Order: sequence, then structure tokens, then C-alpha cells
Amino acid sequence: MSPSKLLHDLARLYSLQTSYYDGFGRPRRAPVESVLSVLRSLGAAIDKPDDAASALRERRQFLWRRAIEPVAIAWEGSALRFKLRLPEHLTAARVAYRIALENGDTLEGTCVDDPGAKPVQVMVEGARFISRSLTLGRPIPLGYHRLLVEVDAAAFESYLISAPARAFAPADAGKRWGIFCPTYALHSAQSWGIGDFSDLATLVDFTGELDGYAVATLPLLASFLDEPYDPSPYAPVSRLFWNEIFLDVTRIPELADCETAQNSCSSPEFQNDLARVRAAPLVEHRSVMALKRKILEALLDCLPERPSARRESFQAFIRANPRARDYAAFRAKVERERKGWPHWEMLARDGKLGPDDYDEHIQQYHLYVQWQCAEQTHRLQERAHARGACLYLDFPLGVNRDGYDAWRERDVFALKASGGAPPDALFVKGQIWGFPPLHPEAIRRQGYRYYIDCIRHHMACAGMLRIDHVMGWHRAFWVPEGFAATDGLYVHSRSAEFYAIANLESHRERVQIVGENLGTVPVYVNEALQRHRILGMYVGQFGVQPGAENEIDPVPPLTVASLNTHDMPTFEGFWSGADIEDLIDLGLMEEADAQSERSRRASQREALARWLGARGLLGG
Repeated sequence: MSPSKLLHDLARLYSLQTSYYDGFGRPRRAPVESVLSVLRSLGAAIDKPDDAASALRERRQFLWRRAIEPVAIAWEGSALRFKLRLPEHLTAARVAYRIALENGDTLEGTCVDDPGAKPVQVMVEGARFISRSLTLGRPIPLGYHRLLVEVDAAAFESYLISAPARAFAPADAGKRWGIFCPTYALHSAQSWGIGDFSDLATLVDFTGELDGYAVATLPLLASFLDEPYDPSPYAPVSRLFWNEIFLDVTRIPELADCETAQNSCSSPEFQNDLARVRAAPLVEHRSVMALKRKILEALLDCLPERPSARRESFQAFIRANPRARDYAAFRAKVERERKGWPHWEMLARDGKLGPDDYDEHIQQYHLYVQWQCAEQTHRLQERAHARGACLYLDFPLGVNRDGYDAWRERDVFALKASGGAPPDALFVKGQIWGFPPLHPEAIRRQGYRYYIDCIRHHMACAGMLRIDHVMGWHRAFWVPEGFAATDGLYVHSRSAEFYAIANLESHRERVQIVGENLGTVPVYVNEALQRHRILGMYVGQFGVQPGAENEIDPVPPLTVASLNTHDMPTFEGFWSGADIEDLIDLGLMEEADAQSERSRRASQREALARWLGARGLLGG
């Protein structure tokens, strides 16, 4: 067999899709060196195509010697069915099971061969294996459990997710409306140069008073706002902690009695700086954060003087959130080094921080602001509930590769690759997004612990949760380090396991799930969303099709519909064509293409006007 065929087979066993159609409908195939790099990121022992034969043997042996999958799903708590791979001499052996339930109870019994499935025999490198289809024959409570399977003297373990087949939906879920605005854009006369949690609460009040439901915003997660500096909401330091830049400092209880903070706030220098950031045409993240931090640090220093209930509340937060202490130590270390963790000394880079590696006061600062974020987001969630509304939060696809999650949970990230997208009409050379993609096998080996924690963090104060680029549950476009986006390829994941987690968590927290299914979306993704009752998305600007039988695409059921998204032109910009001129100025569109787009846009305006006029929705 040729090395290229062996490499193709090896890629398939690692769930790589090396050929695909780009956004123009053109077939593309990833170059060999790109395939080799991704295989190495996934753990394959391969440096060159000639190594494919030995790597393929190792992979086959690994897959067949892994008796059970690391994760199993029991939909609706039904009797689990799973495959057990065993050496031939154990074909008829008794298979016992023990399930350690998440509540501490235990279920035990004997597995039964599925009468509707025949055993499959396979020769693997001279050894004969058999795959048996088994069932436990009993219902399993919803939750996250551990399954132990015992055969002869051997024992095998798996994480067991017993989940609803469909995500949560409110009993009165009819047509509802909502409003979207990035929190940073909600800057008011009271806030300090950027919208904050109180401004978001005002939007919640406004929406609730008008009988609206969803108040949507961009990710509210922690980001680097000094050195390193990356304020992008889609490159968070962590998906487990909030961004303190959104704190309303004036609502923190310590301010009432902290003379140092009060004097700082009222000083001419501070007021001049505050007036400048308030008047700035764009949010000055670094300056705003520096102003807020000066007061926040003063409030922390005043905490020992506060009533004991406040001090105890802070300590209770730390005890209840042990990861917060680790996160705060990481942030303090970043501030000392002023560079990302990949550039630290070896022990710290490998996740080992001692008390001499960072300033304890800075660690306390980051603990304090996370405590305040927890308090203000909790009050925000309560306020939304009281108004009959909900927060519609955004769960980003990736994290900053220099951030906390990539440092502490590095085993579940492919740090030698970047998430991205293949070429399309807007990005003709494709996209490299910069964040490390999840390692599909490593995340399974830990039972998705990290991912579950991230989902829970968001659901604690959300009523709806948007999963950014939900196609990533099925497949992710990887660009290996040092390669162009046009050299990327798809890596597939076990999508059912992501759906099981989302469904289970959505019911536990009573949160609706929305899958962002815009752009190039395989048919099977939309089918899965419908099957699991996860809402899709509809964007009005994409739905205007001049000359079609339906010039305005109808909005499907189970959909969140909007005129645009955060990275599209406003409706006014779309109507006027201002976005076309912006694309030209940015070098993303040639004049010849712009002429064609202007003509198409004019046709879209006419089609939309006809559609609105036919329904009596145009005044005059």
C-alpha cells in the first residue's frame, strides 16, 4: 500500500477530514505537511509520510485495545447500549458493570448482549478481536456518572452521561422579542467610559417594561487589558471568570466607607482622566481599566475595616471557588512577567506557581474583583428574572492561547494549531483566529470536565446561551502552526457528547440553548439542532433573495431571528451600502467586486421594500 494511502487511512482513524469544499464551492485538499502536523498535535508518532505504516499500526492497536469508549451516553436515562472490544478468547465471558452515580449511590449488575446486533470479529496486527454490543438493561438517572465494566480479571472505565434528548424550553415558549447590544457600548452618563453591569441592568429594565424577553450581549469574560493586551471578547483569558472592566465601581459596598477610594475619585486628576475616557469616541479599554483598578485596589485595602459580614462573605467566596485562587495567582504572575505564560520559566510555564512567583496583594486584587463580578452578575440575573426577562449570553468558541485556561488546562488544547475558517467571499485567503482548538480526544479523557465547568459558569446567570460557531461541536477547522489558512483541514469531534452536556445542563439550570449556525453549515448540523431542540439563528440580511420565489426567506421554527449580527453592518449601513465602502477601504474588496455588490444591494432594497409594502408595513 502506498504511503499516501496509508496516510489517508491514518488521518481517517484520527477523525481528520483532509478534503473539503471552500466558501466558493471549490474543492480543496490539505497538503501532506499540514496533515502530518495536525496528526502530531493529536498524538500520532509521525514525522514523514514513510512513518504512516507504523503509526497506523499503533493507532489500530490503540483503538481496539481501548475496550470501551472514554465517554458513553444514555439518552433520556434509557438502558445504556455500548460496544465492548475484547480479545477473541473473551467472546463469551461474563461482563459485569458497576455505575458510581454522581449522588454517591451505586448500581451493579451483569451486561446483556444486544440480541439485535451480532458480534464483529477483526484481525488487528495478527491478533483477533471481537466487538460485542451490550446493554445494561436498566434505566439510569440523569447526570454524570462513572461506569466500570469488569471482564474476567480486567476492568475498564468510562464517563457516563445520562441526558435528556432535547434541550430545555420554557413551558410558555411562544414568539418573544429581545434586544442586543455589546455591554461596552452601553456607556451612560454614570459609567466610566464603558458600559457596565449597571448599564446592562438598565437595558434589562427597559426591555422588561416593554414586555421584551431576551437581553443579548457579547461575551463578558476576562481579558488582558494591560500587558499583554487583547480586549477582544472572543479571545478571553478564561471562559470561567468575568471581566472586571464591567464592574460598576460605584455600586460596591466598600465605597461607602472607604475614605481613600472616595478621595481618589474626587481628586481633580482622577476627574480629568474620567472626563477624557467618557468623551473618547471609542472605548479606551486600557485607560478605563487603569482608572477602575485604582479605586478597586483602594476598596480591597479598606475591606479589613469593613463589618465582619463583608470580610466573611469574601472568604466564603474564596472557599467556594478554589479555582479562583489559582486563577488569581496566574493573573498576578502575568502582571509580574508582563508576557504570556509560554514565555515564562519552565516550572511556572508547566503550571507550578509558588508564593515567590507573584505578588500576593495582586492575587488578592483578582480574587476581590471576581467576588464583585459574582455579586453584580447575580443581582443582574435576579433583576432580569423579576422583570420577566433573561440575559442572553454568548459562549465564545475559543480562548486566548496566552490565557489562564490554555495554561491550566493545556492538555485539552492543541497548542500547535489555531482555529480558523476556509476561504470564502469575504476572506479569500481563509482565516486564522489565533486560539488553540480543543483536542477532541483529550477532552473526552477528562469527561469534558473543563467544558462543563465553562458552560455552568455562563448558565449561572443566563436564561439563554448562544454557542458561538456550534458547528465546532461537530468539526473544527484547524490551521497548523506556521501554515496558511488555505492549508487547514477539519478535525471531527463526538458531537453527540456535546449535545448531551448542553441538554443536561440546560435542564438543570432552565436555560435555552442557541446554536450559532451561520456561514458554511453542513446539513447534518441543522438536523442535529432540530433533533435536540436547540434553537438556530436567522439573519435578515442573509434572507433577502431578489428574484427568488420567496424574496425574503421565511424564518424557520425554533429560531432566533435578527436583522444582523455583531460582526455585520447595522441595518442602516446595510441599506445605504456603507459597509461596501468600508470593505474597499480595508482592502477586503476590489472596486470591480464592489460595483457588483452595489447592484445586488440595490436589488435587495427593492425586494425588501416590495415585501414590506405588500404587508402594509411601509408608512406613507
